[in-house]
Amino acid sequence: MNTTRRNFLRNSVAGLGLAGLGPFAGSLAADEQANWGAGTGALKNLPHFAPKAKRVIILWMGGGASHVDLYDPKPHLEAMRFQELPDSIRSGARLSSMTAGYKSFPILPAIKPFKKYGQSGTEMSELLPHIGSMVDDIAVVRSMQTEAVNHSPGVTLSMTGSQVPGRPSLGSWLQYALGVQAKNLPGYVVMTSTDSGRTCGQLFYEHYWSSGFIPSQHQGVRFRGEGEPVLYLNDPAGISRDQKRDLLDDLGDLNRHRFQKMGDPEIETRIAQFEMAYKMQGSVPDLLQVENEPKHVLDLYGPDVLKRGSFAFHCLLARRLAERGTRCIQLMHSGWDQHNNWSHQLENQCKDTDHGAGGLLKDLKQRGMLEDTLVVYATEFGRTVFLQGDRNNPKGFGRDHFGRAYSVWFAGAGIKGGHVHGETDEFAYNVVRDPVHVHDWQATIMHLMGIDHERLTYRYQGRQFRLTDVHGHVIKGILS
Repeated sequence: MNTTRRNFLRNSVAGLGLAGLGPFAGSLAADEQANWGAGTGALKNLPHFAPKAKRVIILWMGGGASHVDLYDPKPHLEAMRFQELPDSIRSGARLSSMTAGYKSFPILPAIKPFKKYGQSGTEMSELLPHIGSMVDDIAVVRSMQTEAVNHSPGVTLSMTGSQVPGRPSLGSWLQYALGVQAKNLPGYVVMTSTDSGRTCGQLFYEHYWSSGFIPSQHQGVRFRGEGEPVLYLNDPAGISRDQKRDLLDDLGDLNRHRFQKMGDPEIETRIAQFEMAYKMQGSVPDLLQVENEPKHVLDLYGPDVLKRGSFAFHCLLARRLAERGTRCIQLMHSGWDQHNNWSHQLENQCKDTDHGAGGLLKDLKQRGMLEDTLVVYATEFGRTVFLQGDRNNPKGFGRDHFGRAYSVWFAGAGIKGGHVHGETDEFAYNVVRDPVHVHDWQATIMHLMGIDHERLTYRYQGRQFRLTDVHGHVIKGILS
């Protein structure tokens, strides 16, 4: 068999690396793998240990959801409205170029009051009644930190472990390690949406779900909210299913012959993608028929659930994908970048997302799926406690990006519900207890999926890469 120098060296080194791990490579026997969620194509000895979660649903709030307004209550700030944020509090914080040169930093308290939810009494904004109603199944992390102060580097860091594009995404790492469970659908699906007013210009780049330098069969498959759900999935007019099957069989034979000569793993990827596309021609139409859900289920997700492309619609699709075996489902919703439209857009964003997110948790729980499904609500950074813009123009000011402190939450499999982890100072500006970095967030997701983030690596350009790079610790305080 002919092969390229690159593939020969990569395969040889990878094999030596696995051999060197020996008994330390993993502890689950082969017959236990399937019982703990390992699918077709899973790496040997993965998962490393029995996982709490068999699947993960990521609810990504693109633009920087404001912890000050939604998850980190500081009621005393109302009495300090428009007073200057003390210099001693601001010292050393990295700001974006939009506010770094400011001379005045007037305090802007939360837009609406907070209230206690559930038996735990965890406080969230009154703008989040549906998420709040599930707070006893949620662990809120109020001490997140990131180095990023701009959108794309921030999202890229969270999704791939680096601010620079090119590395594999979280979902790709999971599929590479644990394989594919779904028979007729991708193992990693991404859906994007935007606020109903379409006020935000933030883009969702494909490297947020790219496979980077690991085989491209592990990249996320995007389901679109308009037009064809998946591009190039439909056959041209006049092509029957039997004709398509014959064509793919012949094409597969040619590709396998080519692979025997060249040994290029991307040829195997091409075969797998053709076969998945054929299966999806039958499975996707059924998946999208959400109108067949009972009315009491549709009502959980709110009035927008039948509006294709809405966040609520995607939340319901996420549950249907989870039922069908998709391991990683990534919902990305833009519109949280409220620099100058905070007074009205923040509330609209909560209306767009709260009902769907809360409904998803309720639906999973009533089906018994929340026990082995991890749901993660996250964003690239928070917002400043000080005002950005002209305070004399209520419809023209907002908050800037802020990575020194912000909030996310986890729910479901392996999570200590009704729990708050970490704490910020009286201005929601500095973390004062239990700081959590983006790499810790990633390590925790991997841990709940049965993966030791320090042991899952891929050799590329002469070094071993991992999602968390050389960082990351599991957030043990939120685990049940």
